[in-house]
Order: sequence, then C-alpha cells, then structure tokens
Amino acid sequence: MADRRKDALEQLRVQVQDAITAAQSNPLWKMDLSDLRELADRHTLGVTRSGWVNPYPKKDPRSLLLEYQFAGFHDDSRFKIDLQARQTGKDFTGQGEIAEDCLRRAGTDWMVAAPSERQSLDSLDQGKIWAEAFGLAIESYDIKREGLSGESLLKSAEIIYSNGSRVRAVPGKPDTVRGRSANVYLTEFDFFENAEATWRAILPSITNPLRGGEKKVRLKSTPNGFGGAMHRIWTKEDKRMRWARRLVTIYHAVLMGLPVDIAQIREALDDADGWAQEFECQFLDVASVLLPYELIGTCESNEATTTITPDFWQSAASKPVFIGWDFARKQDLSVPWTVERVGDVLQTREIEEFRRMSTPAQFAAMEHKIAAARRVCVDYTGPGIGLGDLLVQRFGEWDPTNDKFGKIQLCTFTQNLKLELFPALKVAFEQRRVRVPINRAVREDLHSMQRIVTSAGNVTYRAPHNSDGHADRCTALALAIRAASHGSAASIGIKAIKREGARSDRNRSITT
Repeated sequence: MADRRKDALEQLRVQVQDAITAAQSNPLWKMDLSDLRELADRHTLGVTRSGWVNPYPKKDPRSLLLEYQFAGFHDDSRFKIDLQARQTGKDFTGQGEIAEDCLRRAGTDWMVAAPSERQSLDSLDQGKIWAEAFGLAIESYDIKREGLSGESLLKSAEIIYSNGSRVRAVPGKPDTVRGRSANVYLTEFDFFENAEATWRAILPSITNPLRGGEKKVRLKSTPNGFGGAMHRIWTKEDKRMRWARRLVTIYHAVLMGLPVDIAQIREALDDADGWAQEFECQFLDVASVLLPYELIGTCESNEATTTITPDFWQSAASKPVFIGWDFARKQDLSVPWTVERVGDVLQTREIEEFRRMSTPAQFAAMEHKIAAARRVCVDYTGPGIGLGDLLVQRFGEWDPTNDKFGKIQLCTFTQNLKLELFPALKVAFEQRRVRVPINRAVREDLHSMQRIVTSAGNVTYRAPHNSDGHADRCTALALAIRAASHGSAASIGIKAIKREGARSDRNRSITT
C-alpha cells in the first residue's frame, strides 16, 4: 500500500515537472503581438491551444491554475516581474505562490503592497483562501489603522499562520514599506502613488543579506506608461540583479485557457489606446493618482457626514446647499453628493447612493432635496440625459450664457469638462476648502481617480471599474464643487430687467 502511494506521488511529481516544462516553453511566449491577435481571433474559448492539461488532482487548489498561471507559479526565480493584462488573475496566482511558500517554509515572512487599501486587503483575502485550501491554519488576523476609528487609514493588515509564517499587507507607499525585511509582493506596482520612491525605500531590505537572508521579489502590474518604474525595470539590461520576465497579454491568457470573449471586452471598452495598454500590455499612457491618501486625509473631518437627518432638509432652503449628481442606472453607483458652504469651506452633508434604481424612483427620492438646494450640477451623459430633462422641466436650467437662470446645470462629460472638473477638485483639496467624511469607501473612491498623460502629451481623467463603482463618488463631489463655485439664481440675487420691444440688450445687476 505504502509502495503504491509512493509510486503515485512519484508519478505526479514527474507529471508536474513535465507540465512545468511544457507551460514555460510554450512557443506563444515568444510570438509577436500581431500573430497572437490572429490566433486568438480563431481560438475556441476555454481550451488551451497547445493541449496542455493541469496534472494536479481536483482536490489540490493548484489544479485551478491555467497554463500561463502555472508557468509563473512554478518559476522559482528570486526576482520575478510580470507584465500582465487586466482581469487575468494576477493576485490569484501571486497569493497562491505566497501561501505555498508559507506552508513549505515555516516562519516565512511576506509583505504585500498595492496601490490602494482596498487592493491590499483584497489581495490578502486571496491569500487566506489559498491557505485554507492548502490546510494552513490561520492563528491570528489583525488590522491596524492610523486612528481609533475603523474608518481611519490602513497602516497594515497581518495574517500569522500556525507554523509561524506571516503575511503583512500595507498600502504601497514609501513610508509603509521602508525598513521591513521580508519577501515582497507588489501588485499593480506601476500604479503606486510613487512607485520609484517606494522601490527605493524597499530595495535595501531585500538585497541586504544581513537582514535575514535573501528575499524574494514579485512585481506584477498592468503597464502605466513610458518612463515609470515598471517600464524601467522591465526594459533595463540585467547585471547582478537578474529578473525573470513574463509578458501575459489577454491573447496569451485566452490561448492558454482563460474563457473570456476578447471581442466582447474590446467592444465594451471602446478605447483603442486603453485596449493597447490594459490588455495588450503596451506602454502608452502615464497615469498618476489625482488625490493621494495624504491629501484626502487633510480634508477628512468628523463633522462631514454621509447621512443627515430629515430636519436638515426642512431648513436647507435658507442655507447655501449645493448638490453634484453622478447619475447611473445599472452598472455603476448613482451618487448625489450634497455640500453646504460654511464660511469658505464646503462641508459634506450627505452622500446618497442608488444602485440599479429606475430614473423616476431616483427623481422622487431627490426631488425635495433639489428643491431646497441652491444649485445642482448633474451628469447629462448617456442615461443622465433623461434625468437631466426631468430636472430642468421641474426646476429650470442654469446656463447664464443663454440667459437661463434656473437651478440645474447640465454637465455633458466632454474632454473639456473633465479638464475643468478634476483640476478644480484637486485645488479644493490642496487649499482645504472641502471636508469629506472619514469613511473607507469614500476614501478609496476618491483615491481611484487617475490623471492620464497620453503618449501625445494630452491630459485626461479616468478610473478603473471595480465592484464598488467607477469613481462615482469622486465625480459627484467634483460636480458639487462646480455647483458651489458660481452660486445660483437664489444665492446671487439676479435682478432681471424687462425687455422692451425688440431690444435684446438689457441691463442686469448681479450682486455676489
């Protein structure tokens, strides 16, 4: 019996080694992008082009690894850098490798860092799932924050396993990684607030043999433009520090078993440059965080709230209250953000969130609040057009250039509008003229908006989609600040002068 078990284990070992060799030597790794595109167009979803099969038994969690994931998972190089397309399982593979390492080497330490608190914690959650599947028991799980509130900024989250191994997750910033001697996993590294400074802070701890021996380094990211940290490490010539590099485009992933419809994703994205960078892993645009955590923190206040009592709205008509509304019907959050001017500061009073609610239902929920507000800036793009028309019909349009002095400003999200909205939002934070709640969901949303510089030098703004939306709260706040920046008919005291006959010119006094 023991001999048969030994033979079975040896047979599996040989099969795994053969599968590693086959996956790592697949000709697709050396194929040009144009050839990969052509092959993927003709490929049957859910199978591997090579016929590769994962040899692990179904009860082993490693049996879930697709061919391209299997190849990276079983690469034992000390320094590994993966340039990898969106939605291809970076953290699934990376955290699986960490969990296996923690299981095999008792007392192993790993540090995980990501661009945001949410991503750091999500990555750590992937590791917990792997550890459970491997039978590695969790002894403790502890989250530390900057303040006493559970909504304060994350300092670290740490899992300690029963064999003494530990994994600590931190936000990807120089001060959070400095001085930590551990194996390092940096996910979406190219999107850190300051990737170069973070790399400089962490490098001495992973290369100094006096800090607990040689440490492993795992860098994974979708590219974020020429000249960034990922681009530099990916393209530089190796000398003493030798990197194992692996490029995983969406075409590699699909040809190696990922069952996603490339044409469908590309059609939904509808952005040639975005597709080239996010899914083909070409270095094009450079993205930077619009609102760093530290900047957001300077404007967080206990006096800012996400909800307000009904009494507030009963007297709001006498107050300088403004609303920005980023509207959505199905996929994203629909967010009306209310601010009140208190002195020279815009104090957040309420952040409503509607998900998959009909336009009439949203209108009904907000009608009495809009009636009390002085001015409302509403997203007049896509499904927002219908809402905007309803609001204008009820409250009148604000468009002074066309002699319209109602309450609703219709904001169509053109490139020019973005270049007005988001720089003004950042200035409001830099000058501390806005107060936002101490709230993790709000903080992560504000932090997710990115300033993009294209290869042609043009600037735009965008945010990735995630389970919590598309920077919808951030956009709503930007609209609220815009609403407050000019006042409204009620607040600036317009005195209209009657037209006389056919004369189109008239006197108008405006007092602010």
